[in-house]
Amino acid sequence: MLRAMLLYLSKATWTRRIITGWGVARRAAARFVAGDTLEEALDVARGLNARGLFVTLDHLGEDVTNAEEAAAAAQEYLAILDRLAASGVRSNVSLKLTQLGLRVAQELALDHMRQIARKAAEYKMLVRIDMEDSPTIDATLAVYRTLRGEGLQNVGLVIQSYLYRSEEDTRSLLEQGARIRLVKGAYNEPPDLAYPRKADVDANYDRLARLIIEHALQAGAEPASADGRFPPVAAMATHDEARIAAAKACGKELGLPRQALEFQMLYGIRADLQEALAAEGYPVRVYVPFGTEWYAYYMRRLAERPANLWFFLSNLLRR
Repeated sequence: MLRAMLLYLSKATWTRRIITGWGVARRAAARFVAGDTLEEALDVARGLNARGLFVTLDHLGEDVTNAEEAAAAAQEYLAILDRLAASGVRSNVSLKLTQLGLRVAQELALDHMRQIARKAAEYKMLVRIDMEDSPTIDATLAVYRTLRGEGLQNVGLVIQSYLYRSEEDTRSLLEQGARIRLVKGAYNEPPDLAYPRKADVDANYDRLARLIIEHALQAGAEPASADGRFPPVAAMATHDEARIAAAKACGKELGLPRQALEFQMLYGIRADLQEALAAEGYPVRVYVPFGTEWYAYYMRRLAERPANLWFFLSNLLRR
């Protein structure tokens, strides 16, 4: 119930107006959001690189409702790619298609994504398309497949294990050579589309992880690039130690080298686990969001764990 309420609030404009006006809320969000500017995010990324961790940068924003805002977001990402490549930071980028205008028109988002992917290809860098809520999935897959058909091999995708459809989607995407980041899912989906029980979400995560690891072996078990711009084919995004242990065991069973199995985690969560995995020889990538549009992202983090909500409320009470 609490999770559903917080996920509802993540989409509610009236709470966005209220909460983003509280300075204490922005300070609390700083635990999970690297700053308002790219330079602040790059400083965080350099610190993570110094600890042996790769990064993916995400300029926060979603659910854009007009073409002008979508075009501005695309131009911002093109500038981020230039700055990131010049910085020497070991990172790539992730983005959401609704930030590029997917809710305005699919062709608009496709055109913007094409520009970004082509620019990233100049730098031999992967761009990962984040998966959003279920009404956007088919359009997101269509954009990805169009770009893939145009020869852009540097576009990755995300699959969410809490959706019933994800096994079929995963098998189809892997046949096309897709690079998948596997996550559990962070949106409020109805029970006819998503597993309502955590145990079923976890079991599906482990099934999909095995499919992705098998595909990584078939693809040659390539490691992450030294500059951090291209992850391995197998990318598991989770803080769940049981899921991590299952993926590691699967990789060992099937003979996948550690360097070909990347674990991805969110900035501000389980730094100890990130460093422990890196010390074991696994590539670890930290998802570093930044920007002024932090509200929806932050609310989803609160929905994931009650401890995150308590952290927010305790900061609020100290105003």
